[in-house]
Amino acid sequence: MTTILHIDSSILGAYSVSRELTADIVARQNALHPGAKVVRRDLVADAAMHLSDAHMAVFQGGEAGSAALGQDLATGSAYIDELFAADIIVIGAPMYNFSIPTQLKGWIDRVCVAGRTFKYGANGPEGLVIGKKVFVASARGGIYSGSSPMAGLDHQETYLLTALAFIGLTDVTIIRAEGLARGDESKAAAVASAKLQIEALAA
Repeated sequence: MTTILHIDSSILGAYSVSRELTADIVARQNALHPGAKVVRRDLVADAAMHLSDAHMAVFQGGEAGSAALGQDLATGSAYIDELFAADIIVIGAPMYNFSIPTQLKGWIDRVCVAGRTFKYGANGPEGLVIGKKVFVASARGGIYSGSSPMAGLDHQETYLLTALAFIGLTDVTIIRAEGLARGDESKAAAVASAKLQIEALAA
């Protein structure tokens, strides 16, 4: 049975374009893989803590000093288990201040773990989360793709692609809706274009 990991990170709730697109991508993947299991992670509604000195102390062999930290460490471990269990990973990644939301950065910090999702060898780092397909729903107010003069300010898609590749996730398709802040017509056209890309996805 196919397992789909569905991750959202937008703080905009029902007004979020990235959430709308991830829902459409998951629906399309469900149609392509009947009976698929969907594992949902809303990183805003159920956010993990950001890394702290207390986390690092435990990573170095210390004890969790509180029940809250112990539960949070279990959540971080579950994030990794979900990655390995998934066949398809769908990530909602809006651009906030030229990068990804802090909630998504927190998830990345918890899944990029030496010895679990990557290892260091004679030839450098090697990703261990392999053989999976990733779809990224990218939403941004300006236009940063192609020859746009704003392209050099894109630390959203570029960063996410780098982080995913580092742990072995290199089969990534980006479904992009940009120019969302350029007025209603621009937003409608961008969302419509993204939805057409989703409809055209094949197994």
